[in-house]
Amino acid sequence: MYAINLIPILPLRAGAAEESELITQILYGEIVTVFEMIDSWARVENFTDGEIGWVDRKMLTFINRAKFEAYSQTMKTRVYYPLMECFNHENDEKLLLPGGSIVHDEWKFQAINNPNTFFPVEIYYHMYPPENPDGDFIVEKAKEYLNSPYLWGGKCAMGIDCSGLVQTVFGIAGIQLPRMSARQAEHGEEVYFLENVRAGDLAFFGKENGKISHVGILLNSSQIIHASGWVKIEKIDSHGIISSVTSEHTHILRVIKRIIPIKI
Repeated sequence: MYAINLIPILPLRAGAAEESELITQILYGEIVTVFEMIDSWARVENFTDGEIGWVDRKMLTFINRAKFEAYSQTMKTRVYYPLMECFNHENDEKLLLPGGSIVHDEWKFQAINNPNTFFPVEIYYHMYPPENPDGDFIVEKAKEYLNSPYLWGGKCAMGIDCSGLVQTVFGIAGIQLPRMSARQAEHGEEVYFLENVRAGDLAFFGKENGKISHVGILLNSSQIIHASGWVKIEKIDSHGIISSVTSEHTHILRVIKRIIPIKI
């Protein structure tokens, strides 16, 4: 069984209960495989990044296999800005889509909640990323999320965590990364010295046991943008991130990875 998310943000939880931990969020336009349903809950896998959890089944729009395959293979665009307005000119309703939401290029009308009721959504203000986005583009997109509050499991400007910021920004650039920082650290080419980093490189942090628990996007060899309390730019050195409030190290640097190769 398959479904598509046609509301701006769908919470994906660890268990089948409203009070269960928020694992992540499924954005508008993302499709899921439905494994099972218990009462009002559905256990699903996000096709985009493979994250598995529970969602409120009434928030899903169920689709058949043919539509699932069509949506998974069609050309698509990620919403380019942290928040975008879409309008229904027939009844003056508005839909707010978070950055990273998927707009399938062939869509002119979206079924909202009830598959028999069509909501004409005009995507009037989105742009395609550069054909070959560079690190400067990644930093530019990340800065648009400055001062967004921290939310464990969040992926939007109204609440976002460290790996959610990275996944969303790189997704807008057309680069799909895993949801969690430890898995993101498995990608890319290692940069061994901080002085050799370039804009858009990822810095990963963790405890002495080496387990990765935090990630940020490097602006240069001395600055990083990351979500910790809120999305902010702070100083970094070879030991880790230096708090802009206390001037103390808050996160211990473990590894630096380059996802976008240097252009020759």
